[in-house]
Amino acid sequence: MIDLVAVTLASLFAGFVDAIVGGGGLILVPALFGVFPSAAPATLFGTNKGAAIWGTAWASVQYAKRVALAWHALLPAAAAALAGSLAGAWTVTLVPADGLRRALPFVLLGVLLYTLARKDLGRVHRPRHSGRREAVWASGIGAVIGVYDGFFGPGTGSFFVFLFVRLLGYDFLHASASAKLLNTATNLAALAAFAWTGHVWWHIAAVMAVANVMGSLLGTRLALRHGAGFVRGVFILVVAGLIAKTAYDAFLR
Repeated sequence: MIDLVAVTLASLFAGFVDAIVGGGGLILVPALFGVFPSAAPATLFGTNKGAAIWGTAWASVQYAKRVALAWHALLPAAAAALAGSLAGAWTVTLVPADGLRRALPFVLLGVLLYTLARKDLGRVHRPRHSGRREAVWASGIGAVIGVYDGFFGPGTGSFFVFLFVRLLGYDFLHASASAKLLNTATNLAALAAFAWTGHVWWHIAAVMAVANVMGSLLGTRLALRHGAGFVRGVFILVVAGLIAKTAYDAFLR
């Protein structure tokens, strides 16, 4: 019972953070591994997806009600992200991810330094593309990060947000709202793969999912209330946390 309470509280906090800017896995995955150290890693990853997808999907719906989204670009991008995630999951069975594991902290550090250096980055919503061109760019982002999520995964939501800001000219609020839809697609692909192989504890995932949605509701409301500047600040904190976590996993564990 205590174990279930611990992972449920972690899921609540993960849903809160993930709804604002992504990065919920930074909280929930280590919690699952800490509480269930003898479980198969695939089962813990699958259980994480079984809970997190509901909070991400809920955030997508809430953002869609309040933020004007470029559906003509995001729907094909979500399809590309889903296909990319499936391709990445297949690729990881053939190619080891050790090199990417070591490179990731440095990639994230570059994202953080660039964001800090560009004080105006993501504060104003000024899309650089429109129509079919915007759809092509968004689908490219969806496919590339989708493959990454299926192949490795940490920081997927943050990468979506950063690329929507940097390449499409979105502010952080619109980027985060858009990223939720694509992240839901990649989570769905991953969950399907884990469920197909029996690597989901549904009884635990169901309880965590309720908490994740509650956290998502709180995080979405805060992001909508305080806008792009608030989301940017949380983005910086989450990326800094991701750098610390991925560097530890790559070089110290």
